[in-house]
Amino acid sequence: MKPSEQEAPKLAETLSNISNDSSASEKGEATSQQQSNNGYALTVDEVIEQHIGALGFAQIMHALLVSIAWTFDAQTTLVSIFSDAQPAARLLATGAIVEGSLMCGMSTSEWEWVGGKSDTIVSEWDLICQHKFLVALPSTLFFIGSLFGSGVYGYLADSWFGRKKTLFLSCLLTFVTALAISFAPNIWVYAFLRFANGFFRSGIGSCCIVLATEVVGKKWRGQVGQYGFFFFTLGFLSLPLMGYLERKSWRNLYRIISVLPLGYALFLLPFAYESPRWLLVKGRNKEAMVVLKKLARLNGKQLPAELSLVDPIQGRDDQTSSSENFWKTKWAVKRIVMVMMAGFGSGFVYYGIQLNAENLNFNLYLTVAVNAMMEFPAVFIGSFLLGVMNRRPLFSNSSYLAGISCLLCAILSLQRVTKAMPVAKWLQLAVEAVGFMASSTAYDVLYVYAVELFPTNVRNFAVSLLRQAFMLGASAAPLLVALGRESAMMSFIVFGVASVLSGVVSLWLRETRNAPLYETLRQQEKAEEMENRTEHT
Repeated sequence: MKPSEQEAPKLAETLSNISNDSSASEKGEATSQQQSNNGYALTVDEVIEQHIGALGFAQIMHALLVSIAWTFDAQTTLVSIFSDAQPAARLLATGAIVEGSLMCGMSTSEWEWVGGKSDTIVSEWDLICQHKFLVALPSTLFFIGSLFGSGVYGYLADSWFGRKKTLFLSCLLTFVTALAISFAPNIWVYAFLRFANGFFRSGIGSCCIVLATEVVGKKWRGQVGQYGFFFFTLGFLSLPLMGYLERKSWRNLYRIISVLPLGYALFLLPFAYESPRWLLVKGRNKEAMVVLKKLARLNGKQLPAELSLVDPIQGRDDQTSSSENFWKTKWAVKRIVMVMMAGFGSGFVYYGIQLNAENLNFNLYLTVAVNAMMEFPAVFIGSFLLGVMNRRPLFSNSSYLAGISCLLCAILSLQRVTKAMPVAKWLQLAVEAVGFMASSTAYDVLYVYAVELFPTNVRNFAVSLLRQAFMLGASAAPLLVALGRESAMMSFIVFGVASVLSGVVSLWLRETRNAPLYETLRQQEKAEEMENRTEHT
């Protein structure tokens, strides 16, 4: 029904909000062009806040549905902790356990792998002694593949393919490559297939977080963005169990994790909605309105029949591609450079601490399980703090805590410390767990931060660039982990310094808590310029 006279002042005030367009005159012109005698137009933000609800049953179910895919993202990323691990070996004569460096001077007839040849790729292809650094190659190529894939998927999701179809494609190709890995005949084919797997799975995370956050009110974006990391934690936590059950065959482990993304893409993803913001930016206003009406209906509400959506883009015939607009916009380029610098350090530390678990003096399955369990408090604490704290200090302080914890681990790994303190290894595990929780919080917060820093027409592209930075940092982590087998202290020192520096870089980013989500680069630039002038005045 048409707005009443009492609602008219509220509507006029809403339409004057700066997030609608770049200036008051442009807003009035754009709105008047889209009004009819019997209707009125609102932005997607206004429709959500005023008619659908900032967060209701529909948004929660939608966010949970798209966030499930993070489970497979975690499994394909971290499965190498078990498939590429250094297994135990023993002397045939005495049965004593022998270290990897001592095996180099022995004949293969003097020792054997405790778990058999098919335990991991190290035992199957004898990646020891002069071949030991080949162990780091598949993981490094996996993250390099993710680096390139993130850019491709970001472009597809922001251009003609959309978020939902891009997520479907990524899940489908993740299944194909993960299954193919289980049939790899040698380390070189295995490394290539890990590269392909990293490339094709890289669209999962960025599409999931954007799909989940673009249909909720600004107050709840941070909390909803954390849903995905909860499922990532579940995927991470499932690996020690699957790794233990399939400890005799790394190939079976890959076959198990390959089936899950296929089932999700075929049976669950079809029930998810495409982003109404993306549909609107692409000129598909009717489809965007259909999605918003479905969300309202599930929340027990109904959109007014006269309601239409404000088109955020004027002069569509002159519109260039999202990527061209992005790289021609100076403020956006400066901002993404800072985000990627912070992301490089966060990805390097977050994945590095997980992969570095084998360099702790603890059972590998227990260490990985403890790290996975620490993801849960990281998600819940991060969700709470995102609701009460600004994004910038939350990210930087989490990075500082992770860095300090890594430096303490370096001290506790010294041989003279472990001899002087019998409980040193337990302290190291505890400090490492706290450091991992802090790095996980920083990693999660930066994802949400990036969603809010950029407008709809380049949001998926910007988040994909952040994901590229994460993967670039992660690709360097396996090399440092391989070095850590010789000097655990050095690896922890490098992780600690990198984490502190990523926190420092974030100090130059703009605060986004409770800020509106803009639809175009031009709209956001004008709004932020006006906000800056207001602050200076």
